[in-house]
Amino acid sequence: MQRFYFDTSVFGGAFDKEFEEVTLQLFERVKLGQVICVFSDLTETELLNAPENVREYFKNLPKQNIERVVVTDEILTLASKYVAEKVVGKTSFDDCVHIATATIYKADILVSWNFKHIVNVYRIRGYNSINIRSNYLSLEIRSPKEILEYED
Repeated sequence: MQRFYFDTSVFGGAFDKEFEEVTLQLFERVKLGQVICVFSDLTETELLNAPENVREYFKNLPKQNIERVVVTDEILTLASKYVAEKVVGKTSFDDCVHIATATIYKADILVSWNFKHIVNVYRIRGYNSINIRSNYLSLEIRSPKEILEYED
C-alpha cells in the first residue's frame, strides 16, 4: 500500500474551487483504502487555523487509512539544512519540516498544492540534493493533479 504524505494545503484543497475536484478524487482513494494518508503533528497544528469545514473533513477520514507521524529532532535538523543551503528562505521553515518529515518517514510521495515552495522543480532538486548528501532517499514531490494524471 502506498503511503502519501499530505501537507496541509491538500486538506484545504478539498474546499477550493480551483483544486476541489482533483483533491476529492485523491481523498476518495484514501477512503477506499488504496492509499494511506500520512500526516504529521505539524499538519494538525496548522489545521487548527483552517476553516471549520476543512477541520471536519480531516477528522472524518477513515482512521484505518491514515497514519499520524511525529516531528522529531532529526526532522528539524534536516529541515534546517534546507534553509541553511537556501533551497527556501527562513519563512518557509514549516514547509521544510513537511518535506523532512516525508523524507525521514519514507513516504512514497509528498503531496502538496504549494507550487512556490514545495512542488517546484528547482526546489525539489535542492531538497533531494540535501537528502542524498545526508544519506536519505530522494523524495517524490507531486501535486494531486500530477498523481491522478499519471494513473490513467
